[in-house]
Amino acid sequence: MKLLEDRIRKDGQVLPGDVLKINSFLNHQVDPQLMMEVGKEFARLFKDGGVTKVLTCEASGIAPSIMAAYQLNVPMVFARKKKPSTLNDAVYWADVFSYTKKVENKICVEEKFLSKDDTLLILDDFVAHGEAVKGMVNIAEQAGCSVAGIGAVVAKTFQGGSDWIKDHGYRFEALANIDSFKDGQVHFLGED
Repeated sequence: MKLLEDRIRKDGQVLPGDVLKINSFLNHQVDPQLMMEVGKEFARLFKDGGVTKVLTCEASGIAPSIMAAYQLNVPMVFARKKKPSTLNDAVYWADVFSYTKKVENKICVEEKFLSKDDTLLILDDFVAHGEAVKGMVNIAEQAGCSVAGIGAVVAKTFQGGSDWIKDHGYRFEALANIDSFKDGQVHFLGED
């Protein structure tokens, strides 16, 4: 998605450890117009998948996911990283390791929001090692849901998460595919 790639080039910052900081438009401050375009693109890509719900993880996946869900006219469900006191014990749990924060998180979704009748579009802000996606796939399996596909706003293709998704038979669509961060610059897949 050229619009997204251009924005990454303009505002993205490559940090040590192969981290891309794009907090000026995706995961601290959110550009709603850009996220609407992201949502439209995910909806276009998965419009024929029979999607009944969009599933993401809090917090950075929420903005693009709500826009995609809006475009698909389906609910968006997000996995929580902490179980609130108002949540009952009927939840699906999965362990997720964050390479960026170097912590293990437990994510959960209340059982009443997912069922065997659902076909999910799983979305994430970033797919690097794919840990959050693996956790959401685990939750989808526990609930007996079908998965229409998995999408990422940004995929760091060199870190293995994209390969894991495809190797497990899931359709995968990333709107910006990063091949490397050579010389502190973002290099997208297919560039010379």
